[in-house]
Amino acid sequence: MPDKQQLDAYWMPFTANRDYKAAPRIVASASGMYYRDQSGRQILDGTAGLWCVPLGHSHPVIVRAVQEAIATLDYAPAFQMGHPTAFELAAELVEYSGRRFGQVFYTNSGSEAVDTALKMVLAYHRARGEGQRTRFIGRERGYHGVGFGGMSVGGLSANRKQFGNLLGGVDYLPHTHNLEKNAFSRGLPEYGVHLADELERLVTLHDVSTIAAVIVEPLSGSAGVILPPKHYLQRLRELCDKHGILLIFDEVITGFGRMATPFACDYFGVTPDLMTTAKGLTNGVVPMGAVFSKPAIYDTLMQGPAGIELFHGYTYSGHPLACAAGLAALRVFKEEKVLEHAQGMTAYWEDALHSLKGLPHVIDLRNAGLIGAIELASLPGKPGARAMEVYKTAFAEGVLIRTTGDIIALSPPLILEKQHIDELFGKLRDILKRSA
Repeated sequence: MPDKQQLDAYWMPFTANRDYKAAPRIVASASGMYYRDQSGRQILDGTAGLWCVPLGHSHPVIVRAVQEAIATLDYAPAFQMGHPTAFELAAELVEYSGRRFGQVFYTNSGSEAVDTALKMVLAYHRARGEGQRTRFIGRERGYHGVGFGGMSVGGLSANRKQFGNLLGGVDYLPHTHNLEKNAFSRGLPEYGVHLADELERLVTLHDVSTIAAVIVEPLSGSAGVILPPKHYLQRLRELCDKHGILLIFDEVITGFGRMATPFACDYFGVTPDLMTTAKGLTNGVVPMGAVFSKPAIYDTLMQGPAGIELFHGYTYSGHPLACAAGLAALRVFKEEKVLEHAQGMTAYWEDALHSLKGLPHVIDLRNAGLIGAIELASLPGKPGARAMEVYKTAFAEGVLIRTTGDIIALSPPLILEKQHIDELFGKLRDILKRSA
């Protein structure tokens, strides 16, 4: 256990530091479906780390690939030069996307991927002679990372309130969460496709000639697993095409198997113009993000004056270790038929989640792919407190979950078996029965 000096020295992210440091929760190792604390106690990973370990922890193929990579090429600049695995991974990712996209731009995180995509949009419109298209349309309760661009197009007030003015020229679609109409839906809810038509109102308000792109998560993860209504994303795609607006999908959470398909765009049958990814790209082993681009965007920028076409990049873009981890992860997805296994688990997962209906304080259960949410009634005057107590109790009893407000979000590694589902929901059932 860290001593007081060590605890004080680490300013922890997205953490109630004082509360946590009074009773730290420490994990020391991990393999497969489980973390272990310093005493060796197993903790079932119900969240794939932070949505980012779809293949389970310490997968030997990925471990070996990273070990070999650091012994071969520890670092290489990405500006005006490259290394073989960066190009190899890009080509493999294009193939993994079903060739829906033509190019991949590397970043180091989902936040950086979002800011990169926003800059690509602005550069693209300028190159086309429509530089007045600078307005972005996000969505209420959307999460797009913690860069100033991502916070600006995101719609979570808690992420914004401490930081004053953000990017100007942003407006928002309404979110699609509706407990009155859609509570306890199995899969996508029926009600709410009309909410996509709010884009028409924003087009009228701001004039279409000023709008550059719409950015949404196909399924909102950080806001508490908010599902799109049936046909909602298709309608959004239609409206963007109608008005010459680019569509960005933020697939940092939903990409790389979370929906039991390669990406959420496969699950929903809707292809955006740009797609941001991270997390599962390297199975969480080395930080990495990537923006997938349709060829038209890349080709437009390649027709400009000679020189650097997009004046943007990062010191660690396409890092050799991250590329090695990404290639190994794609190999595991393919050779171990991970997506096929995940698809075989989704019905059992759905039934187990919805078996919690009727437990104390449970006001909604929702799911899609291998994602689930349990929404709890808030304690009067204490929003988020009830779910946080469940989180702490679950960790103490050997299960890792995630909370946002009074919503418990679940997203296990895709390698789970039925006994893991039974363990996860069995323990949560017992905890919820005892919750105050």
